[in-house]
Amino acid sequence: MKPTPKPDLPPLLAFGAHPDDIEFGAGGVIAKETRAGRPVHFVVCSRGEAGTNGTPAVRTREAKTAAKLLGATIEFLELDGDAHLELKAAHALALAGIIRRVQPGIVLAPTTEPNQHPDHGRLGQLVRDAVRLARYGGLAKLKARPAHTIGQLFFYALSPGSVPAGQPPVVIDISAPGIVAAWTKAMEAHASQMQTRNYVELQLARARVLGLDAGVACAQALYPNDPLLFDSLAPLARGARRF
Repeated sequence: MKPTPKPDLPPLLAFGAHPDDIEFGAGGVIAKETRAGRPVHFVVCSRGEAGTNGTPAVRTREAKTAAKLLGATIEFLELDGDAHLELKAAHALALAGIIRRVQPGIVLAPTTEPNQHPDHGRLGQLVRDAVRLARYGGLAKLKARPAHTIGQLFFYALSPGSVPAGQPPVVIDISAPGIVAAWTKAMEAHASQMQTRNYVELQLARARVLGLDAGVACAQALYPNDPLLFDSLAPLARGARRF
């Protein structure tokens, strides 16, 4: 996939705690956005070094391949290491610095819900802090770049257990031709992780169920950090047709 960036679409910046998080949690949405011409950049905050399968070198290579398949650029940020991520002001400032450099309109991060891996929820909290810090002009450690305010922070849920309780999602229809195929190839690039479980089929099944529930073939859910603001009712005319 070689998308043509559109200047009227501000970048999407996606954060993941591990080399496969972004693809499994929001890869269908990202494939749709890059095909529409939106620039997308991944920030991966470990090399997956604590995982049972796949060396850090292998997982880094897999992540680069997956990002390319989705039409995104990628960088790796060394924080505390896989399975050691802590909530630190220094980390939030580092993430805020990236936000100022990339100047995204939309930011994606794992939900802050506790789930099977503690790094996910902690990274979500750090990104939530970072998008606010990126706005503050008086922070000395960030003064190398101008303050930046994003349009919206959305969280993605890597598993059913990390879905925010009681919060209705924004449902993104990813049924357009080629989107699910591109997403599937990106997930399959993380071949080392398929030795543990068929995560590809797990995420595809979730997308099918959500899509069927919404009246489309496949969909992914995002959870907004702030209330969504619209200029009119026009963008709200299509609802998820639930049973």
